[in-house]
Amino acid sequence: MNTFELIAPCHFGLEAVLKREIYDLGYDISQVEDGKVTFIGDAEAIARANINLRTTERILLKVGQFKATTFTELFDQTKELPWEEFIPKNGKFWVTKANSVNSKLFSSSDIQSIVKKAIVDRLKDKYSVNWFDEDGESYPIRVTIMKDMVTLALDTTGVSLHKRGYRPVAGKAPISETLAAALIMLTPWKKDRILVDPFCGSGTFAIEAAMMAANIAPGVERNFQAEKWTNFIDKSLWKDAREEARDLEELDVETEIQAYDIDEEVIKKARINAKRAGVDHLIHFQNRGVEELSHHKKYGFIITNPPYGERLEDKETLPKIYSDFGRQAALLDTWSVYMITSYEDAQKYYGKKADKNRKIYNGMLKTYFYSYIGPKPPKKTDKQL
Repeated sequence: MNTFELIAPCHFGLEAVLKREIYDLGYDISQVEDGKVTFIGDAEAIARANINLRTTERILLKVGQFKATTFTELFDQTKELPWEEFIPKNGKFWVTKANSVNSKLFSSSDIQSIVKKAIVDRLKDKYSVNWFDEDGESYPIRVTIMKDMVTLALDTTGVSLHKRGYRPVAGKAPISETLAAALIMLTPWKKDRILVDPFCGSGTFAIEAAMMAANIAPGVERNFQAEKWTNFIDKSLWKDAREEARDLEELDVETEIQAYDIDEEVIKKARINAKRAGVDHLIHFQNRGVEELSHHKKYGFIITNPPYGERLEDKETLPKIYSDFGRQAALLDTWSVYMITSYEDAQKYYGKKADKNRKIYNGMLKTYFYSYIGPKPPKKTDKQL
């Protein structure tokens, strides 16, 4: 079976998490760059990666890469690529997105039209036709130009992978599913340790953690663009990948995940989301404020996304929210706390400087992932085991 270079984009600063995921799935990585990881895989890998990877936004199949500083070079080198190996005679294709950074070619609309024209010219020659009806399946194309290096790829995913399908309605300032999963993976949390999110909103952290605990593949219940590409990806590969994922599920896993929010309506939505994800039986939701944060057990984890103060009227409440959070967290002196926020005074009002501070771009929003690392629990004795 043919192998391809597959590109997995991710949030800047979280490449190492995605790299580990890809290795765990069994594939070799060819390159790691800012915001993306490239790996080697066959048609089966396209299905397995889309269904199983938690921290990437999509899976792109790289058709070619070259340097271009003029539109003539862009056209000629795009035309040289073997598009007929991927796009059938009746295939519908278009350049869905073109990004350019620090490059001589920067007009997205011009890049899109020139790449499209070059592919049309190539396929006209290969299929000996003068016109394409484009009434078949869709083959969206993405173009990235970074420092004059052009990468052309087919989008195998379609709707972004953060759309798991369980969150049709999000609460205020939702964190994306892929980012939440990546942040959880940055921590040492495992399913046998307590996890609490006291600002749970639509429940994303809790739901992603519960899916990890039960080993539920994030894409097992949704569809992907490349499922329709039967010209070079057999439909049976998707069926086999889903069966493999479902065989690995542990829906009766024992885990303790709790999610709180002061907004009762938000909690109702979070419960619905958890039910749609199939993990409502693994999460305890409760309507309560952060000032009531407490737990009788030791060595737990708090992973959360406190309010940022996006609206002017909300900013006045932030000092108290973070002060209450810091005071209650301090009482849980054996616990580890991880929070993502763009609030510049978060540490000041939380009352403690973080052990680690990682800058992460959440879209265009610059945020910080603060880590307050607690002690490790004592190892169990033979008698306790």
